[in-house]
Amino acid sequence: MAQIGTFTRAEDGSYTGTIKTLSLNIKARFTPAESSENEKAPDLRVLAGNVEIGAAWQRTSKEKTVYHSVKLDDPSFPAPIYANLVAVDDGYALVWSR
Repeated sequence: MAQIGTFTRAEDGSYTGTIKTLSLNIKARFTPAESSENEKAPDLRVLAGNVEIGAAWQRTSKEKTVYHSVKLDDPSFPAPIYANLVAVDDGYALVWSR
């Protein structure tokens, strides 16, 4: 797994940080999504500036660890990027694996 982002969490439930890959180097925000009765609706929206580039869904691992499953997409990407936003010692990491 490769760490492609670092984030900090604010009191309002949002996360701010950066996403860095060979082709990306952007500041991003995960903001709480509006409430929805659709059980498949995301819990967070991912924004780069004012552009929505993805969404995240809260999950719980077999070990009872809470994390967010993230999908990033943009017309400039050859394919969507799937990653997990997980708690680490000094904040949160966006971790990608193929």
